[in-house]
Formats: sequence, structure tokens, C-alpha cells
Amino acid sequence: MPHSYPALSAEQKKELSDIALRIVAPGKGILAADESVGSMAKRLSQIGVENTEENRRLYRQVLFSADDRVKKCIGGVIFFHETLYQKDDNGVPFVRTVLAAVYKALSDHHVYLEGTLLKPNMVTPGHACPIKYSPEEVAMATVTALRRTVPPAVAGVTFLSGGQSEEEASLNLNAINRCPLPRPWALTFSYGRALQASALNAWRGQRDNAGAATEEFIKRAEVNGLAAQGKYEGSGEDGGAAAQSLYVANHAY
Repeated sequence: MPHSYPALSAEQKKELSDIALRIVAPGKGILAADESVGSMAKRLSQIGVENTEENRRLYRQVLFSADDRVKKCIGGVIFFHETLYQKDDNGVPFVRTVLAAVYKALSDHHVYLEGTLLKPNMVTPGHACPIKYSPEEVAMATVTALRRTVPPAVAGVTFLSGGQSEEEASLNLNAINRCPLPRPWALTFSYGRALQASALNAWRGQRDNAGAATEEFIKRAEVNGLAAQGKYEGSGEDGGAAAQSLYVANHAY
């Protein structure tokens, strides 16, 4: 007996089916641009190009800069995680069009935006970027991107830490909440590693360290609570676990 998919209405089933059919319409296919960093290394090595984030971005830009002629033959594009946070040479994120389209679709389907939260990354430089941008610059880029895509009806934006150190994630969040641009949403955190790294380092699997580890977690939670209000002044410490990068190459959830 075929599954009736009770969670989907007849209208939703039709729409989902229509989307699938549009992707594979006559003469159309999918651009699979989701090569991992490792796969890109093999691909770029074949043409004598170093496998850097910038070179991968430039290569993808070559694909995504195609004009309207591809509309008749490309029905969809699969992105790799890294691509979601990359931009073209004009500073326009590859994903901006996607984010805008998502919210248009939510609006078209009468989704109650006031009851939704968005969990994006901040607009931060890539791990291999030689330029260090200030929290204020990160904040301006992040809020600008949100203002251009996210409706003010959305209840809040809860940032992931994206491999930043604990302190970096807190300072950037703090700067975002001090950004001079209008911010109609609550801008707060939804951190994993950036709330737990110091606690994990203090614990080290030892029962006797549990209390100290808990204190470290509370400390980071309080820091981010202040940062979410733009009231964090920074620890003033350049070293320690909180300052250690949490970047993991090819991190996958």
C-alpha cells in the first residue's frame, strides 16, 4: 500500500511534484557544484591551480556568472556548505538570491514569520583569508546582508558560531548589536562549540573537574547574554581557551 504522506496537503504534494518536474524539465538538468574541499583539490590540481578558498570561490564564480542562456538547460544547483558563505567579486553573496527566495516562498505560503527564527552564519572572512577584519566590520557586513534579505516580521536571528573562537564569536555578536544600522529583529546566539570549548577543556573527562567546567560554561553563557544586548566589553585576554580558534576544516554537521 503506497504511503499517503499525511503530513502534506494535496496542494503541497502538487507543488513539491511541480518543483521536481521543473528541475528535470525537457532539456534541463542539475549543476552539482557541491564538490568538497578535497574533491576540489583533485580538480584544481589537474589544471595546476592551488587549492585555496579564494581559488575555489573564483572557480564557482565562473559557473554562477553564466548569463540567461543557462536557464534553458539548468533546472537546479546543488551548493557545497562553503559556497553558502562566499561572494562574487562585487561583494554579493552567492547565497543572497537563495535566502531572498526562501523568504518569498515562506510569504507566498502564508508562513507565520513572526513565529520563525533564522539561524545563519555571520559574514566573516574565510579561514585562509590573510586580512583580519574588526568586529565592527563583521557586524556591518552581517547586518547589511540581513537587511537586504530577511523580512522584519521574523522574530529573531540566532547566529551559529561557524568555527570562530569563543571570544571572537562573542565580540562579533556584541558588535552586531551595536551596529548603527536599523535592526528590526532580535540578534542573538545559537552557539555550540563557542559555548562549550572552555568547558570541555576544563573537564577533560575527569569527574573532579565537573564543577570548574560548569563554571566555564556559565561564564560563556553570561558573556554571550551581554553580547546579545551589545553590553559586552571583552575579556581583555588574548590567550586562553576562549581565544583558541574552533575552526575545523571540512566540518560537517
